Order: sequence, then structure tokens, then C-alpha cells
Amino acid sequence: MKTREARRLQTRERILGAAVAEFTRLGMAGAEVNEIVAAAGVAHGTFYFHFPTKEHVLLELERREEARIATELERFLDRPHDLAGALAEAVALVTGLERRLGTLLFKEFLALHFSPSRPEKDDWTDHPVIVLLVREIERARGDGAVHQEVDAFYSAIFFLLGVYGVLTTTDDVESRTTTLSKLIASALRGLEVR
Repeated sequence: MKTREARRLQTRERILGAAVAEFTRLGMAGAEVNEIVAAAGVAHGTFYFHFPTKEHVLLELERREEARIATELERFLDRPHDLAGALAEAVALVTGLERRLGTLLFKEFLALHFSPSRPEKDDWTDHPVIVLLVREIERARGDGAVHQEVDAFYSAIFFLLGVYGVLTTTDDVESRTTTLSKLIASALRGLEVR
């Protein structure tokens, strides 16, 4: 029984790896399941056994990447820091994700994340990066660094949306760096006690 489960997981990982490679090359929309299964060395039906659609592959990738980023962000938050440092670290981690996935796959990753036709609906609490940023803003509010009327949830969401917007619309590295720095500064000004 354990051997069967181990083989099933290995097959799933091969399919996921082949799909991500194909998505990186052509984007999810341009990727062909026939190419993915050929690269993974599995039958066509095996793909659909593990992933009902190509979007489900992207959902699996999203879950894994969010968990990885959340682990790294939590490690950072466990050390002494301020809110500016936490926001800068979140930006660095999301920017690192874009570098790992490549621009095309990163944009499709975000498009599916915000899509109204997303195959699986979820709540914001299912997204550990959002949860950590909300917790961090609430911590800063408790320390008196953030205005008491600030809504931590919306502040975290708007900040991340701003980061995603900059990354998906600005290709020039210098302009992007400047804009992300200004985004952090603006977010901090909007949160601070007046």
C-alpha cells in the first residue's frame, strides 16, 4: 500500500514538473497536455486523474509557492524587525517568486489567483502570506506604530495588490525598484499614527 502511494506521489510530481516546465515555456494557455504527458512519461488519462484541468496544476503550484514564501516570511518575522522591514521582505519574496517562475508564468499565476472562474474558491485565511501580513500590521498597531482605525486585512490586501500590479506592468528594473520602494513608503504613511 505504501509503495502504491509513493508511486502515485512520484507520478504526480513528474506531471507537475513537466507542466510547470511547459507553462514556463509557453504559458498555461499555450501549453498542450500531450506535451506535458510525453515529458512526464505518463498516459494522457493519468494527467486528468491527478489534475482535472491545467488550472489545477497552477493551483497546486500556487499552494506550494505560497507555503514556501510564508515559511520564509515567518522566519524573517521571528527576528527583530519593524513594519517597514516586513513589507520590504514581502516585496523581496514576491519578486523572487517572479524570478523563479519567469514573467509569463508569474502573470498567469496571478491571473488565476484573481480569476472569478478559479476552479477552487477559497477564503483569505487560506493564503498564509496574507495571514502573516495581517498579523504583522495588527502587531504594529498593538505597538502603537499603526493607527488604531487601520483595517489590517484591507491594508495587507491593498499592499499585495500594489506589489503584484507593479510586477506585472513594469518591466524596467530601475523603474520597478523605485516604484516598489515608493509603494512601501506610501503604505507606511497610510498606516502610521498621525
